[in-house]
Amino acid sequence: MLIPLRNSTLVLLAFIVFTAGNAFGQKDVNQAANTYSLEDCIRIALETNPQIKQSEITVQTNGYTYAQSKWQRWPSISFSAGQGFSSGRNIDPFTNQFVQQNINSNNYQLGGQVTLFNGFQISNTIKFNNANYKASEKDLDATRNDIMLNVALSYLQVITNQELIEVAQRQVDASTLQVDRTAKLVEAGTLAESNLLDLKAQLANDELTLVNNQNNLEVAKLNLKQYMNMPGSEPINVVKVEVADPTLKAYDATIQEIFDTALNNLPQMKAANFRIDAARINVDLAKGAAMPSLTLSGGVYTAYSSAAPKERFVSDGSGGTTTTDVVSPTDYIVYNDQQLPIVQKITTPNGALRTFTYLDQLNFNRNSAINLNLNIPIFSNFRVKYNVAKAKLQQKTYEYQAQTVMLTIRKNVEQAYIDMTNAAKRYSATANQVRALQETFRVSQVRFDVGAINSVEYNIAKANLDRANGNLVQTKYDYVFRTKVLDFYMNRPLSDF
Repeated sequence: MLIPLRNSTLVLLAFIVFTAGNAFGQKDVNQAANTYSLEDCIRIALETNPQIKQSEITVQTNGYTYAQSKWQRWPSISFSAGQGFSSGRNIDPFTNQFVQQNINSNNYQLGGQVTLFNGFQISNTIKFNNANYKASEKDLDATRNDIMLNVALSYLQVITNQELIEVAQRQVDASTLQVDRTAKLVEAGTLAESNLLDLKAQLANDELTLVNNQNNLEVAKLNLKQYMNMPGSEPINVVKVEVADPTLKAYDATIQEIFDTALNNLPQMKAANFRIDAARINVDLAKGAAMPSLTLSGGVYTAYSSAAPKERFVSDGSGGTTTTDVVSPTDYIVYNDQQLPIVQKITTPNGALRTFTYLDQLNFNRNSAINLNLNIPIFSNFRVKYNVAKAKLQQKTYEYQAQTVMLTIRKNVEQAYIDMTNAAKRYSATANQVRALQETFRVSQVRFDVGAINSVEYNIAKANLDRANGNLVQTKYDYVFRTKVLDFYMNRPLSDF
């Protein structure tokens, strides 16, 4: 489950940027085996996370849709062919007379069509798909941010627990030395044995704190491995990030300046604006359906039929004619009691009989056509009217969504600024507390060594200092990272502390 983009997790995105910088490349060859830097963890998570892959597919799909819509300006061309067989009584396609024979036929058609005008639907569709494509790209960026936030949160938990382990280990070492020293004094009869027992109890508490921090470290590592899609049994170590003590300087930008910069740079805000643009174009698309459309189409056609005669008289194209007397073998007239045949004079153009092959017939039967079609919508059952109304409502919805995103960003910026201020106060107070408790413990240790106080008072002073040191580690990271959140909103390079 992804952590939502709130101020508590935006700290981690800043942590990513100022530690990883632009280095999402290969693993450092000088790193030990199973040791990963923050950029390594982020790179692996981004490469293996299925939600990232799904968002990338969405971007590619919208990109293909946008690219294809631009080709709608060009004509569409198609070719078709058909094979037919008929028997019995058929119509000769060349004489249009009935014939009693089997006929094989083929027909071929090459046609094309181009839209000359359709209410600007093509251009608006291109703009609409382009806006959706850009919005999906920004959604991918936001998804990447969410993944990076989750990885950075686990990475931060690992580093924090590592430093808490170091603090706890120093406490254990100090308690061990004190137990050893007190044991010698008890053996010498200088101190009562109850002092040694109290110190051993304190040592046991320090060891328990160390074990708890070690357990917390293993849990943080497991969370990190799960975000990296690594087996839980695989060992993993992280590169420690050295964070200098903060200087507690006042931040150099106001809340309004931070908000204005964030509004212009965060991907979720840009995605919301692109969707508003797409919704506005969709209104124009709905209106365009009520406008006339003009299309130009044309094609070349030809056919073949086995019923066509294989030989056919073809003029030579010279324009000349030949007159031939043809005596009818059956028709005659009676003149002076004699049967006289009827002679007909037939004039034919100059030419000759020609044998037609398959390709010759296709060439002979070739014809072409071109059409200009105008379609004017008159009444469409108010589909256009209500589609426009729904498109306007959709635009309003995206506008309200953009307002919600903007208000969320403002809330996060204001909360981050207050959190940074409060973190500075906590760190300053904790640092003062540590300095005071260090002096108190130093005095208590000296007084305990000379027997001026008992072991209970000594243990109380040490426990107070131990808790303060642990709190100082946490408040230090808290302040630094909350400051970097504001740098993240300000779109500043975060590689420097």
